[in-house]
Amino acid sequence: MVRRSRIIRHAAVAAATLLVSAGLGSTALAATPAPPESRLSPASPAFPMEPNPEAVRLAAYWSADRMTAAVPDASGSDREPGARTSPPTVDGPRPGEVIPPSKSFDGIPEAGTFFWTDASGTGRTCSGSVVRSPDHDLVLSAGHCLKGYAGASPVRHLGFVPQYHDGLKPFGVFPVKDNGVYVSQEYYDRGEHAGASYDFGFAVTEPNEDGRRLQDAVGAVQLLTGSGYAHNPVRMIGYPGTAQKPLECVSRTTKWVSDDTADPGTFSRIACDGFVGGTSGGPMLVPWPGGWAVIGVIGGYHTGGNTPQVSYSAYFGDATQNLYEAAASGATPAGPGS
Repeated sequence: MVRRSRIIRHAAVAAATLLVSAGLGSTALAATPAPPESRLSPASPAFPMEPNPEAVRLAAYWSADRMTAAVPDASGSDREPGARTSPPTVDGPRPGEVIPPSKSFDGIPEAGTFFWTDASGTGRTCSGSVVRSPDHDLVLSAGHCLKGYAGASPVRHLGFVPQYHDGLKPFGVFPVKDNGVYVSQEYYDRGEHAGASYDFGFAVTEPNEDGRRLQDAVGAVQLLTGSGYAHNPVRMIGYPGTAQKPLECVSRTTKWVSDDTADPGTFSRIACDGFVGGTSGGPMLVPWPGGWAVIGVIGGYHTGGNTPQVSYSAYFGDATQNLYEAAASGATPAGPGS
């Protein structure tokens, strides 16, 4: 296991390296208070480190072969070229726009990918990031990644693998709890496109095979809400479908007002090359004291965008904060038709 102090030092060094190499300046970020942390240490008797049978079962199911064969979530397929019959011409690179390149790397502990099986038994994936929470157990992703898994679990093998790469599970598997998926009721009611402004969600996890809670094992990023649309620099991370490593890219976010009546709203826009299906739910990160903060996830407008060069996020405002608080407090989650 990697100690949290080492994770923080690594994140700080990575942030500095990225900023220097990208040559980008920074802007002031609107801070939101950090959530209250549990006052009990991981070694406290209240949190015994006992094996979690469900995590052991999932770790056995998700072999390297099954993980490498998994494909992107079937919903939110607009990111693939040609997925929509007549996309607005303005969705994508602008004439003369410089598109920063992405690169493959081994990932960071605070980001990873969900694995699950669909109704046909096909392995599916979507990206996510660990956010600070009182119970050290929350993963942030896109609503279109999580919306099909409300309520009690069917046989779906749904779990989160932090820093997945090359068929490896460096920190094990963290099962998603029954009734542990939180997506806004507005998103369920309006759907992926009319509800694009609510395309975010949280998953509550169980401990891994060793009985270790998620945030204790890998650290976490700070959730920022109400901080505006313009951020520079932004580090975006996502797991392309069938790729064995995640991508990262450094760019900036700007405000995007939808021109598509089917996908109404105002979103964060970012240009970064190579972010195709599977990267949905991947975090948009900004430097933050001690590591990183997340200001968006790939999704929202056209479930993340029609081209691999430009991505979007639903704006993180009051609706995001309210959903986070519901997930962190264990409130009854919303669901289809509720």
